[in-house]
Amino acid sequence: MGTQLNRSAKRSKLAALARGRQAERMAALWLMLKGYRIVARGVRDGRPGAGEIDIVAKKGGVLAFVEVKRRPDLATAAFAIGPGQRRRLIRGAAALLARRPDLADLTVRFDALLLAPGRWPRHMIDAWREPD
Repeated sequence: MGTQLNRSAKRSKLAALARGRQAERMAALWLMLKGYRIVARGVRDGRPGAGEIDIVAKKGGVLAFVEVKRRPDLATAAFAIGPGQRRRLIRGAAALLARRPDLADLTVRFDALLLAPGRWPRHMIDAWREPD
């Protein structure tokens, strides 16, 4: 019985990962339609538990670190980006910028792109700022 539960949990996790990747592809397409160039996707800084930056996109002189959330409704998607996740994204952005000096002259911004079934994507520009 325990093995069956483990397999079920694994299938559920794999399905959630697949839905997340699909949401990220949709978000990247949405951003490109808005004139952004996708610089990177699925960026990790290499530390265990450090999290992942879903999309790094450039438009003009702005480099946007974009967190993608897909939930049953847009409000729930927005609420899903908590303070701990924002801190991880800020640390991940700093790590990426340290590895990519070619991006250092750009203005950094943290955006959220929210997705919900039957709704247009909602791009929250400058959704939060790095604390001073």
